[in-house]
Amino acid sequence: MKRERKGEIWDFEHELPGSGGGGDGSDQKIILGLDGGTTKTICICMPIIPFTPNHSPPIYARAVAGCSNHNSVGETAARETLEQVMAEALSKSGCSRSAVRAVCLAVSGVNHPTDQQRILDWLSDIFPNDVEYYVENDAVAALASGTMGKLHGCVLIAGTGTIAYGYTEDGKEARASGAGPVLGDWGSGYGIAAKALTSVIRAYDGRGPETKLTYSILHELQLSSPDELVGWTYADPSWARIATLVPVVVSCAEAGDQVANDILLHAVQELASSVKAVVHRLGLCGGGILGKK
Repeated sequence: MKRERKGEIWDFEHELPGSGGGGDGSDQKIILGLDGGTTKTICICMPIIPFTPNHSPPIYARAVAGCSNHNSVGETAARETLEQVMAEALSKSGCSRSAVRAVCLAVSGVNHPTDQQRILDWLSDIFPNDVEYYVENDAVAALASGTMGKLHGCVLIAGTGTIAYGYTEDGKEARASGAGPVLGDWGSGYGIAAKALTSVIRAYDGRGPETKLTYSILHELQLSSPDELVGWTYADPSWARIATLVPVVVSCAEAGDQVANDILLHAVQELASSVKAVVHRLGLCGGGILGKK
């Protein structure tokens, strides 16, 4: 390999049979596929063999790690997560980096060609020169997974973050949302939870209506007063941590709380508007509900 970034991550390669310090002692050729989100990152290791709709290639290994969205945790932490999860998948499969022929990395937070290029430069510094790289937003992989690899249509991701992404048959693409919580991903898990926290504070200081969210969130976080939410929130404002409160909001809505219901309704409307924006910009729907102005 060209360098030993965080060498201990790749120490397992020296223990592989017939490695001689880097090989895996076989002619195996593999692909690494990564799905990186704001909550977790998954890497699978699989062989390069023909793929058909009725026969999927075997998965040699699967590894899971935390957030790899650089907009949420920073570039250094995101890269460390990606490298760790790739190394773990290779270690479990009994293969080294020399067996890798392609890396397909679909990560939330890849929003611009400069994001892609930074990741490509980093990957090329880890793997052999003959490895092929594919770096896209995770929404692109989500769409491909539902269309057997054909990029045509629209996909909506609604997790910790949210994004709607679409392609036409001739390759035109468009997206809506996906710019992170500061710029308004209000249909996301983070957006729902952030609005719930805001509603508790507003109810506490008299700017908003009373809500079951106050008791439920304080109970969930083992806090005694809404005043303590300020310290809890800013002690670690990572998007995934805040979004863990979504089930509390859902429970309160199911119990009839109007504030919680309004938060979820607004989230659904935001998600629908994201899909409609992409569909209209690409002309993917000529009629029906989405085709109407």
